Amino acid sequence: MLNLNNHLPRPKLSFNQRLSDNIARIGGSWGFIIILSTILCIWISLNVVALFIWKWDPYPFILLNLFLSCLSAYQAPIILMAQNRTTDRDRNKAERDYAVNRKAEREVENMQMDLDELKQLMKEHNQLVKVNHYNVNRKLKKK
Repeated sequence: MLNLNNHLPRPKLSFNQRLSDNIARIGGSWGFIIILSTILCIWISLNVVALFIWKWDPYPFILLNLFLSCLSAYQAPIILMAQNRTTDRDRNKAERDYAVNRKAEREVENMQMDLDELKQLMKEHNQLVKVNHYNVNRKLKKK
């Protein structure tokens, strides 16, 4: 049975799940993009402009391309793992929402049946009142 409480317990996450969530959170942020862009600009500037300093990665920046390829090779699957976890969380939330909606629907149906029963009882009561009123009037007229 699904737990329908509003305060659901947090699932225990493995180290790998926490790591992938954190890497996806950081790797998909503006801060990461700004820091990476700054590092790239510094790297390229130092290797193009620096005339008197040793150029460790001259144009066409093969070492930089290697680092960026490695970064992409690791970051993409980790982000996909985090997205899969997000999909699982969304699926579980949708299942809980569906269960709550079904329960609410059953409660509304029960209330509707109760209202129908009350309507029927009121009709019967109204008919009894009319019959009693008619009988009282008949008795009063006889006297």
